[in-house]
Amino acid sequence: MEMRAVLVYAFLAVFIDPCRGTLMDCEEVRKVFQLKQIGSVKSVPETPRTGSDLQVCLSKNVTCCTKKMEERYQVAARRDIQNLLQTSSSSLKFLISRNVAAFQETVDSLVRQAENHTHTILLQTYRDLANHAAAPIGEFFTDVGLFVLGSELSLEEASQRFFDALFPLVYERLVEPGLSRLSPAYAECVRAACRDLAPFGGAPGRLATHISRATLPGRMFLQALHLGIEVINTTDHIQLSRECRRGLLRMNYCPHCQGLTASKPCMGYCLNVVRGCLASLAEVDSHWREFVRSLETLSTRMHGAQDLEQVLLGVHGLVRDAVAHAQRNGPRLSAQVHKVCGHPSRQPEQVGSAQHGSGGRDSIPLKGAVRNAQDSLSNWRRDFISSLRLYRTFYGGLADLLCVSNLGSGDGLACWNGAEIDKGYTLRVVGNGIKAQAENPEVKVKEADPVINQVIDKLKHINQLLQGRSIPKLGTLDQIETGSGDGYSGDCDDEDGCWGSGNGAAERRRIVTILTPENTNNHRYHHPQTTDFDQRNSGTGETQTVPLALVSICVFGLLSG
Repeated sequence: MEMRAVLVYAFLAVFIDPCRGTLMDCEEVRKVFQLKQIGSVKSVPETPRTGSDLQVCLSKNVTCCTKKMEERYQVAARRDIQNLLQTSSSSLKFLISRNVAAFQETVDSLVRQAENHTHTILLQTYRDLANHAAAPIGEFFTDVGLFVLGSELSLEEASQRFFDALFPLVYERLVEPGLSRLSPAYAECVRAACRDLAPFGGAPGRLATHISRATLPGRMFLQALHLGIEVINTTDHIQLSRECRRGLLRMNYCPHCQGLTASKPCMGYCLNVVRGCLASLAEVDSHWREFVRSLETLSTRMHGAQDLEQVLLGVHGLVRDAVAHAQRNGPRLSAQVHKVCGHPSRQPEQVGSAQHGSGGRDSIPLKGAVRNAQDSLSNWRRDFISSLRLYRTFYGGLADLLCVSNLGSGDGLACWNGAEIDKGYTLRVVGNGIKAQAENPEVKVKEADPVINQVIDKLKHINQLLQGRSIPKLGTLDQIETGSGDGYSGDCDDEDGCWGSGNGAAERRRIVTILTPENTNNHRYHHPQTTDFDQRNSGTGETQTVPLALVSICVFGLLSG
């Protein structure tokens, strides 16, 4: 017994100052300081000091911290919480960005399938015409694909251009068939007369209306996913207040100053600090829940006339009927063309010209559209919504998740309560959100983060559009993403959604940025208002409005459908 007492006394004599009652060596603190790459170990004292210059990690006893270390600890605490935020949201962001890419791929495949199907049907019905119509068909469906993915081109103009290009071919092959092709000048005259003569009746307008009505929900769905990624990028890089940074420092690194490098904060203490720091993010919760519900609601409405897949794969029928209409009215069209362009002027037939004019499409075996159940847009939406629904409470439980999974101590274990290692935390634990922080004993929260408020406003706007309570205008979706404009206009009572039948008269083709897994870490969203955006959109107000008559026709059509 005497030998054991001597050994214990020797240990205390070496490592403990009997007068001050604390550790005399800062070696463990130095090791952790270097291991976590907090700063240079030169700033860590070898032996404890008084610490009178410290501002946050105050202690009655001596400390292993200096003012410089305290500053580095505060930077580390901020870095730690932001790393945890990004780690926690990584699976959600990957889910959305992966499905943005999947949507683009599915739409591209669908558009190509619809193009091939249209060409195949024409090939079966009007073989000679179809060979020469391959180029206009391809150009039209390229425009459709761009429109679905966010381009602001005019579908009415794209549809009319397609039928303009089709008219000389129909006239040459079906209305006044001859042994040789029309001369380029005469064919151009026929093309230019198409809009005045209306050889296809109302087909150009109907085609644009059907595709626009079916496309707009998909465009909105895709843009909503872009906004979802913007929300995550913004909340991942939230600006922490001075009170929050000091609270995180006190919770995570002040114990190090006393040599307690392996300690964890008590659960109640952790919840107070992190709920105070992330109070603004908790305010996103209700709007994010509504965002997920709104996407689900929109998805259930995308059927019938709003089913992009069904409409695109039915384009061939409308085109075939339009050609038949022109053929039936051949005598009238022939007389009208003669009046405008004179009698047909034909060019000499050249050997092999027919094969050359087919553009090589005849040599490629084309198949009709086969709807793969696994690759359909409806199945993709169902699977995506099912996965996204698991994250509907993400922002409401984020602070609790960080404490329970990473930061806090387990129940019944000795833990750091902000001043010392104890069995628990005795102060009141507050709830989530800005209002609840009024009673927070650890972190004072004065007001919501203005950047987070901007994100909430965007979620409110997109939710109204997704729910069909507002009629989107041309350019509206991009404004929601980049933070300009009110994003909606007027209320709507249409239970089936308020989708317009056109996209306005703008002809510019500015493609909206598509976020993919490779570029979703763009942090520009934390500062939504940029000079480039303001300059880019200045003076475009008049070209981004939908004609009132057109909107009325669309709403009437939807109500009657």
